[in-house]
Amino acid sequence: MKFLKIPLLSGLLTLSLATPAMAAMGDDPLLGLFLLDKFETTDADGDAPVNWEIDAWLGKDLNKLWLKSEGEHIDSETEQRNELLYSRAISPFWNVQVGLRQDRASSVEREFLSAGVQGLAPYLFNSSMSIVAGENEQFGLSAQFEYETMFTQRLILSSEIELDFWSENDPEIGIGSGISTAEIGLRLRYEIRREFAPYIGISWSKNYGDTANFAAEEGEEIDSALFVAGVRIWF
Repeated sequence: MKFLKIPLLSGLLTLSLATPAMAAMGDDPLLGLFLLDKFETTDADGDAPVNWEIDAWLGKDLNKLWLKSEGEHIDSETEQRNELLYSRAISPFWNVQVGLRQDRASSVEREFLSAGVQGLAPYLFNSSMSIVAGENEQFGLSAQFEYETMFTQRLILSSEIELDFWSENDPEIGIGSGISTAEIGLRLRYEIRREFAPYIGISWSKNYGDTANFAAEEGEEIDSALFVAGVRIWF
């Protein structure tokens, strides 16, 4: 199940850029955004790891093409998650997203079909939830919630929690069934400009069940609390 070989990809591209034939160009312009939400390093032992999280989209009011990427590079090893999604607005604050996801750990890759929702929940929680389906009856659920506290117009605290669940063990990429990982982060940023904001913070993560067992077998930490420093950029 390779990205470029799946007919769904061409459908996503077509739908994301489709517009009503009678609409004037000025009424529904083609817009885009690139957000490097996290680009950071930590105080982990060994080589300084680099973590990133990217959200980018291109499209119009109702239909957009989304690219999401997050991962970590440490000790010449890279783990990452990439998604290519068609997004359709279903309300002023919520979008349905369907498409493709690829997880990569070292030289092992897994491809999934993905479906989920993303938007602004009550009390201004930025929320993202998705279900993925892969080979060998593997199903996963990811949920991410973020809340921003503005101390001033430029000093902002971002509080974030992320959870991952899996239906089956997959030792090759180190995931176990049930709750596999949980991560909580606090990042305080100062927006020198709206588009450029350095930040510092802490990130706590923990593996559970067989995911923790697989990590221990590889000599990795089961849980960790790390200081982070990085920059947030968008345009």
